[in-house]
Amino acid sequence: MKHENVRAKILEVGIIPAVRVSTPEDAWFAAEAVSRGGIPIVELTMTVPKATELIAHLVEKHPDMVVGAGTVLNVETARACLAAGAHFLTSPGLDLETVEFAVQRGVLVIPGVLTPSEVMSAAKVGASLVKVFPCAQVGGVAYLRALTPPFPHLSFIASGGVNQQNAADYIFAGAAALGVGADLIPPRAIQAREHPWIVELARRFSQLVRNARAELAINR
Repeated sequence: MKHENVRAKILEVGIIPAVRVSTPEDAWFAAEAVSRGGIPIVELTMTVPKATELIAHLVEKHPDMVVGAGTVLNVETARACLAAGAHFLTSPGLDLETVEFAVQRGVLVIPGVLTPSEVMSAAKVGASLVKVFPCAQVGGVAYLRALTPPFPHLSFIASGGVNQQNAADYIFAGAAALGVGADLIPPRAIQAREHPWIVELARRFSQLVRNARAELAINR
């Protein structure tokens, strides 16, 4: 899957579900549930046991799913994820060497950033999408609204503390997409194998994004 197609799909859907669970079976269940709920994107964190093997299986069995690797902290891990077939890489912070590695290989990379200086550094080495993480804990919607205007050439993902109550506000504040974890994939739903629960949450988050974007379009 080409870089531009992966980026376009993420921006179209507007949600990156972060799967951070304790077993490969839980991760597979979560990925399939959000996909059936209308979000054909999954970020599988490297904290999941056998994460790279699972990435390879998801890419093989679900060719229409955009499968990303999350919590990629270094080049060594990035290389293993790409070998497994990951369509994009993301991290909680900014490691310039990893960003450069992905950019040189034509792979979408979404580094974590907090400050304007980190945004500038990420852009300088080729990142076009950046993830403000943890967003809610450093000012949330107000912080994102202040951070984005100086960088109109970049797309921002709000991640960390995003839920149904504030999802639309993050879109209004300038987020091109949202990174959502437990509020989309509740641990209890995983444990109980409550497939309809996650499907419904995926639909709700998708609708929140669509409604917010529609309201923005009307008000422009």
